[in-house]
Amino acid sequence: MSKNNSKYSTSHTHTEEVLKMKKARVVFIPFPAISHLVSTLEFAKLLISRDNRLRVTVLVIKFPNTSEADVYIDSLPISDSLHIINLPEISLPPNTDRASVMSVLLEAQKPHVKQAVFNLTAQEEQHGPLAAFVVDMLCTTMIDVAKEFSVPALIFFTSGVASLGLMLHVHTLFEGDNFDSTQLLHKNELAVPSFANSVPINSLPSFMLDKEWESFFKRYAGGLKKPNGIIVNSFEELESHAVQSFFSHPDLAALPIYPVGPLLNPDLKTDKIVGSHDIIRWLDDQPPSSVVFLCFGSRGSFYEDQIQEIAHAIENSGVRFIWSLRKPSPKGAMPAPSDYPLLDLVSLLPEGFLDRTAEIGKVVGWTPQAQILAHHAIGGFVSHCGWNSILESIYFGVPIAAWPLFAEQQINAFELVCELKLGVEIALDYRVKFNGDHNYVVTAEKIERGIKSVLDKNGAVRKNVKEMSKKSKKTLLEGGSSYSYLSNLIDYIMNQV
Repeated sequence: MSKNNSKYSTSHTHTEEVLKMKKARVVFIPFPAISHLVSTLEFAKLLISRDNRLRVTVLVIKFPNTSEADVYIDSLPISDSLHIINLPEISLPPNTDRASVMSVLLEAQKPHVKQAVFNLTAQEEQHGPLAAFVVDMLCTTMIDVAKEFSVPALIFFTSGVASLGLMLHVHTLFEGDNFDSTQLLHKNELAVPSFANSVPINSLPSFMLDKEWESFFKRYAGGLKKPNGIIVNSFEELESHAVQSFFSHPDLAALPIYPVGPLLNPDLKTDKIVGSHDIIRWLDDQPPSSVVFLCFGSRGSFYEDQIQEIAHAIENSGVRFIWSLRKPSPKGAMPAPSDYPLLDLVSLLPEGFLDRTAEIGKVVGWTPQAQILAHHAIGGFVSHCGWNSILESIYFGVPIAAWPLFAEQQINAFELVCELKLGVEIALDYRVKFNGDHNYVVTAEKIERGIKSVLDKNGAVRKNVKEMSKKSKKTLLEGGSSYSYLSNLIDYIMNQV
């Protein structure tokens, strides 16, 4: 009897200790684009699932007149631990140029962010004291607000560690005397600490090479040097050289990084995507690893001359395919690409293409990318090399044929193909300009070579991807590097309260 009493007493004491545990509130400020939101909010969910003392409040900023992120935000499981606040929508001044849109929007939102955080601090007893801000890599101006509340600011970097190292290194060069985008353009390649190989200049992001965007780059990359640490959606087993460079290189070692990825949402509900069930049913009938999937992200699209070349490549290769083909938004417009009506597709593609390929493939609009990559019938992925797409492809063990378009996709493609040997090349130097124009048309022959190469069942790249896929699934489990980095990060946050 006495043993039972003591056992009850120990359990009761433990319960009281749990109830008295200190809590901590973390404010997240994601960038309002679906590619940034998904990984950022997957990280928020991971954080609160790993430690029940943490409370996350997400301050959602929206681009004027866009709703691409609404479906994902609406699907979030709101709880005591995860709280969403939609900040008031703001109209931008007319004629705001593309390079200034984000900074103008963020500056206008700062008062709303301050008010929302002030309201949270008034509820400290209920939700725990404010411990930290986590701001998107493009929202670093919000670090100023974190300082006003005397809490540390962490950046959530939605690309890879090597890419982060490149941004910091080139910014340091730009800070030096007489060095700018013009000097970069006169070089063939650049030695960068976070890359094992020298980086070709034509693999650098356009905003490093375009004089018009130089002030944007300096402001953006300068912001990356201001936080108390950087959380990266990557993992050490994938980018071991890049991660080690942050411990060994004198220019990088002062900035703590936490590679806690891969942060994916493979179970994102796809019921609202028109035709998604038909695509999966069709894949169910295809042999394993036989289908190539062509998809270029939420903002990827091509003009008619390039579409014709892709169609010829697909038909000449004779392979099974799913091709996500999107209609470009009007030049200079903010909205994402849209889907083509069937009649437009018929006139856009080579005459008879849809009839001749009806048995072996599908031309579709927006698709449930993760769900398709997870399917056993998919054998290769022709991709723009957005970082989320790379992580998904590795996770599901599907090799990539790299065809970058814009932003940091060229450097991602270079890393994937030349550093990590996890992809094959279609066109690493292809580039869509800020006005929507492209630098050249990739030939059908080049695309066909890439398609056949990525489907090679005995190739070294496929073997490498399968091995990395296993590592990507283990790294977030106890004993994995991402699990350990996340533990260190949680300790850091909890030590602030």
